[in-house]
Amino acid sequence: MNELPLTREAILDAAEQTLRRFGPDKASVVDVARALQVSHGTLYRHFPSKASLREAVTERWLGRISAPLADIAGQSFDSSEEHLRTWLLALIASKRNSAADDPEMFAMYTAVTLDAVDMITEHVNHLIAQLERILQEGMRLQQFEQGSADALAKAVFMATARFHHPAHAYEWSAETLQEEFDTVWELLRRGLGKSIPPRP
Repeated sequence: MNELPLTREAILDAAEQTLRRFGPDKASVVDVARALQVSHGTLYRHFPSKASLREAVTERWLGRISAPLADIAGQSFDSSEEHLRTWLLALIASKRNSAADDPEMFAMYTAVTLDAVDMITEHVNHLIAQLERILQEGMRLQQFEQGSADALAKAVFMATARFHHPAHAYEWSAETLQEEFDTVWELLRRGLGKSIPPRP
């Protein structure tokens, strides 16, 4: 057995590797303990249940998705419209790429959305706060109509949910998806303000 003290990151690393190897349904705390060469009782001192361990792994994974989006939200753009579109497309790409390239973790994320309501709500609130920042900047630059940035951010997030919410992942391979996003985007663009000419 491994006698070295366990860190939270080491446990999460092992849990993530185990989940990818066995899948979220079959992976167990015993499998994670075996990978770390400790008893499963040792893991329960850090995480009281398999569910809490899964949630912690998912939370860290979601953090890796939202960090690049936060970077985009904090950047300066000449066009607020382009800023918003760039952020939305990055969000959509991150979720679609995760579903295609990291199916085990995406499956766990999808499952956790049904149970870990508080964690998912916090993730969504982080994303909406980034949208709000972009919209506030657009209003400050008078490139978007004035209004409640918070309410508009929530509306934009909900209006585009089909393109990034895991419940719609089965639709993401549709050939018409980009065309459908462009239609939604045009509605959003017109609703937020017309001071910028439409994209060619």
